Amino acid sequence: MKNDFLPINKSDMRKRQWEQLDFVIVSGDAYVDHPSFGTAIIARVLEDAGYKVGIIAQPSWTNIGDFKKFGRPRLAFLVTAGNMDSMVNHYTVNKKRRKKDSYSPGGKGGLRPDRATIVYCNMIRQVFDNMPIIIGGVEASLRRFAHYDYWSDRVRKSILFDSSADLLVYGMGEKQIVEIAENLEFGIDVKYIRHIPGTCFIIDSLEEIYDYIEIPGFEEVSTDKIEYAKGFKIQYEEQDPIIGNTLAQRHGNKYVVQNPPAKPLSREELDIVYSLPYIRKYHPIYTKQGGIPAIEEVKFSITSSRGCFGSCSFCALTFHQGRIVQSRSKESIIREAEEIVEDEDFKGYIHDVGGPTANFRRPACKKQLSKGSCKNKQCLYPSPCTNMEVDHREYLDILRSLRELKEIKKVFIRSGLRYDYIMADREDIFLKELCKHHISGQLKIAPEHISKDVLYYMGKPNKEVFNAFIRKYKKINKSLGKEQYYIPYLMSSHPGSTINSAIELAEYLRDLHYQPEQVQDFYPTPGTLSTTMYYTGIDPRTMKSVYVPKLKEEKQMQRALLQFSNPKNYNLVYKALIKAGRRDLIGFGPKSLIKPKKKKAKKRRR
Repeated sequence: MKNDFLPINKSDMRKRQWEQLDFVIVSGDAYVDHPSFGTAIIARVLEDAGYKVGIIAQPSWTNIGDFKKFGRPRLAFLVTAGNMDSMVNHYTVNKKRRKKDSYSPGGKGGLRPDRATIVYCNMIRQVFDNMPIIIGGVEASLRRFAHYDYWSDRVRKSILFDSSADLLVYGMGEKQIVEIAENLEFGIDVKYIRHIPGTCFIIDSLEEIYDYIEIPGFEEVSTDKIEYAKGFKIQYEEQDPIIGNTLAQRHGNKYVVQNPPAKPLSREELDIVYSLPYIRKYHPIYTKQGGIPAIEEVKFSITSSRGCFGSCSFCALTFHQGRIVQSRSKESIIREAEEIVEDEDFKGYIHDVGGPTANFRRPACKKQLSKGSCKNKQCLYPSPCTNMEVDHREYLDILRSLRELKEIKKVFIRSGLRYDYIMADREDIFLKELCKHHISGQLKIAPEHISKDVLYYMGKPNKEVFNAFIRKYKKINKSLGKEQYYIPYLMSSHPGSTINSAIELAEYLRDLHYQPEQVQDFYPTPGTLSTTMYYTGIDPRTMKSVYVPKLKEEKQMQRALLQFSNPKNYNLVYKALIKAGRRDLIGFGPKSLIKPKKKKAKKRRR
């Protein structure tokens, strides 16, 4: 059959002359057949392996009807909340309900439930007895152990228990899902599929598990924050496909077992994943509803790599994609660009060529693929490791080849760039070409903070590195005759940040004559080092205490300080400066952040 969307109902099945599906994927996102959407990738990978796959996108969770639309699949249901954790999708950092959902038709909110993975699985259980259910995606991946849940402010069990799923696939799941499918095809009961890297399962006893590390159990980590920090440290150190160990965590009289992470895809394997017959559009059933907003930014973007050895403390990539960078070949990327330019809506602009970190194209050093990533050492923090190989040549070659395609007017880079990695490059060729060809007037860069103490807990380079980068950036733009700016992304209220830290950052912004339009409050999401610090008040790397701003007013003050010139923030900034004993910053001088309060005029007596 010619390239088409995968079935979303029985009518589509009949067109393909299929009597029964092998797998039904249930997703919290609308169906977009594009390689930036996990559901599309897993569906196409299974299709390529010879399996019949259908998709139930954003089913109603108030009745079981939608879950019946395909009937019983031959092998299993696959369940994902979508490209985002459903709670992050639904709530701001202040726990206010978001009105829009970019992954839903017309951007409409409320088309998926809170904790979508759990809800979907339990609906399936109501309809189909003894049906294998496999869960995956970001929501499942980062909740595979007992975890702190910011929205309920408590430690929850592994999502395997609450969802009643049989298997959990964590990380990027192409290898795991095909191996699971083969095992099911061979007639192996899902409860005996316990050997696949990159998966988790529940077991009654550890007698059959060998060479494992047992981490503090749910009962311990839910009542003792020291035990929670210890457990997280072990998880953090064992997330490597080369040297990672099997982990087990007791939940009552059962155990969650995590096999070591799956091996990263080779370049050839990654090329195959991105060569599959994606339609690269949202399903036409959404057209009348306004389409799916999330496609707009990625429709003309190219994913060139996966994984990140940057290891920012507030980022869950270490737990999901891993520290070993994998990248596609130049030929694969060019082929995708040639497909993009054929799109009737293409206007000549590639919006992005990147990944978690655009300028990472290979493992940090030669030993990562043979000996694994260092357990107690970071590649870039506090300074670049002497074993790290800094090389932008291959990435530059790809960008140059894309620029040469006659249909392409401009190639932008909008993925994150590690400026400390750029500064570690002995040559300035990449930064020069970045400024000359790949910026639309403004470079978005993420120092996150400038306080030494806060940067330590973030795992980000010190402010001197950022300052040096900005000087070089300005110098190169001047030499090119370009007037281009930079927009620093900043974060408030991260663990380790005090009022004084926020004031230090405010003074830095004052001296730059810059006021950010947006500031991101730290958002405690499952699976990050920073979230563990937020919940426990302990840095699990050292087991030492760390200051955590949690009171609403203090968080508001820290945020307001980063936008001190906004009149709406005056009272909060004034209060913060008084609290910190920094009256010297209230006045009319060049070093002042705000002016003194106006004295109220006295009423005249008759």
